[in-house]
Amino acid sequence: MKFAVFLIFLLLALSSSGQEVLFEGHVFDNKTKEPIPFVNLSFLNTLKGTSTDEKGHFFIDLPTSFLEKQVHISSLGYKDTIVIAKNIFKVKRFGMVAESYELDEVVVSHSMGNSDVLNPISSYSLTSGFSSSSTPWVLALYFPNIGAQQKYLEKVTVFFQKNNRFKRPTAKFRLRIYDVDQETKKPQRDILRKSMVLESDVEEDFVSIDLRSLNLKIPKSGIYVGVEWLFVPYNWYRNTVEHPITKKKIEEDRFAPTFGAVYNKNQNFKAMVYGMGEWTDFKVKSKDNTQNLIPAISVKLIKE
Repeated sequence: MKFAVFLIFLLLALSSSGQEVLFEGHVFDNKTKEPIPFVNLSFLNTLKGTSTDEKGHFFIDLPTSFLEKQVHISSLGYKDTIVIAKNIFKVKRFGMVAESYELDEVVVSHSMGNSDVLNPISSYSLTSGFSSSSTPWVLALYFPNIGAQQKYLEKVTVFFQKNNRFKRPTAKFRLRIYDVDQETKKPQRDILRKSMVLESDVEEDFVSIDLRSLNLKIPKSGIYVGVEWLFVPYNWYRNTVEHPITKKKIEEDRFAPTFGAVYNKNQNFKAMVYGMGEWTDFKVKSKDNTQNLIPAISVKLIKE
């Protein structure tokens, strides 16, 4: 009898641990109390995550066990925060603290002359693409600062790969521009200092943004230009894949856009990916091992 009772208790415990809960809430500015759109929330050491929508609201179905895990919360202009999931689950709200910057003196130059395009790309050169599922990521490409002349960022162009499974006419993503950590050579601070959410268009292969008005001076160590997936319903679609072992069809959640990719022999263009709270190298070689697969991003620089 005792064994039967114990067995029933064990089965109930196992079944409850496999239950899912709706993890939802709102993220807001701790000082102004205004909602913060497009905040990324990633569960550390897992492939689970979500983003807030335009009203600062987020939601995701999770196993109850995830409430004991740490959540990495990040948004441009705010301090990165790590918190236990159950603390947010209880109150359904989370306040972020704005990050203070010591702004460099802005010197408007009228003597800018010729310009350079780094990593020039055409739509015909796209060979692959990057899409995302499960957790938000930032994919960044390093651009060196070569030569003694002072340079300013004029334009960024991001290319996309066609995705027939995504049915909306546009998808949202965020542009990030980082300086370089002198020790690790990884992306460090976002020098854009403002949330710049752009949209891809299914009828177009690329989107370009003119940044001359921001007067962004290129540091001597170069910059990383990043594209950030946003896990909002606006970007959501379903994808059917075949399980590699069982060969059964599996439906999975995915998020647009699909960023374009090209192979490049220039070793200066280094790709890195940010997910689950840290930057890691992204290395995919061509079959002949002479080229690296990198994001299809071009930048145009103005020289003084």
